[in-house]
Amino acid sequence: MSGTLVVPDAELYYEVRGAGPLVVLVGAPMDADSFAPLAELLAGDHTVLTTDPRGVKRSRLRSGGTSTPEQRADDLARLIEHLSLGPATLFGSSGGAVSVLALAQAHPELVHTAIAHEPPLDRLVEDAEKLLDDSEQMMADYLAGDVIGAWKQFFTLANIWLPDGAVEAMFGGERDPQAVADERFWFEHEMRASIRWQPDLDVLRTGPTRVVVGIGEESGGQLCERTSIALAAGIGVVPPRFPGGHIGFVEQPETFAASLRATLTAVGAM
Repeated sequence: MSGTLVVPDAELYYEVRGAGPLVVLVGAPMDADSFAPLAELLAGDHTVLTTDPRGVKRSRLRSGGTSTPEQRADDLARLIEHLSLGPATLFGSSGGAVSVLALAQAHPELVHTAIAHEPPLDRLVEDAEKLLDDSEQMMADYLAGDVIGAWKQFFTLANIWLPDGAVEAMFGGERDPQAVADERFWFEHEMRASIRWQPDLDVLRTGPTRVVVGIGEESGGQLCERTSIALAAGIGVVPPRFPGGHIGFVEQPETFAASLRATLTAVGAM
C-alpha cells in the first residue's frame, strides 16, 4: 500500500508492507525505494513503513521549504500517528539515522527502539570544526556547478577510497533528472543540518527509548565509523556491527535483515 500525508510545508509519500509490530526504515537522502528489498524481507512478521524524506523524489516540498533533522523527526511522528501503530522500532541510516535520533529525543513515546546506523554527526569527533569547514567548501563547490569536484571532496572527507575514474563514472555524463534533483537537494538542504546536528546525549542515554548505534563491518576507518563510535561512547552503549559498509542494507539485504533481527532480539525489541 502507498499513500501521501500532508505535513507542514510538505506532502510525504510513504509505503506500507506486511502486518505486525511497526518497523520504520528511514533514509536521508535515500528514498523508500532504497529500502524496498529490506522491507520485503521484514514484512513477513512486521508492518514495515518506508517513506521518501521531505523534498526527495515523491515527497513534495512547498516553495521556500527546507529539511532539518527536527522537521524530518516531526514528519516521522506524524506518519506513525497516522498509521496508529506505534510505538515503533525505527532503523535509520546515514542522514536517516540523524532523523531517528531526533525523533527519539522529541517523541520517545512513539519509539521503543531506535537503531542509528552510521549517523554523520561530525560535531562529536575531535576534528569537527575542520570537517564542517571543509564540508561548507564542498557544498559551495557543488552548488556552483563543480559536481565531480564536490563528490571527490565528499569521499575524501568520508575517508572512502574509490578507484581512479569512479567518481566520473558515477556522476558524469547523462543522469536521471530525478536523481540529480534529489542529489542537489541533499547538498543544498539536507546535508548541512544533518552533519551539524548536536544530539542531546543525556536524553538519549537516560530516556525510555532503547538506542542502538550500528556500524558496518566494512566501514573501518571511515568518518561515519568515527562519528558512530563517538555517539555510542557518549550514550554508553556497545555498537553492533552490521553486514557491509555504509549502505550494507542495499548491497546485501538478506544478511542485513538477519543481522537486524538478531540485534532486535538481543535488545528485547522482538
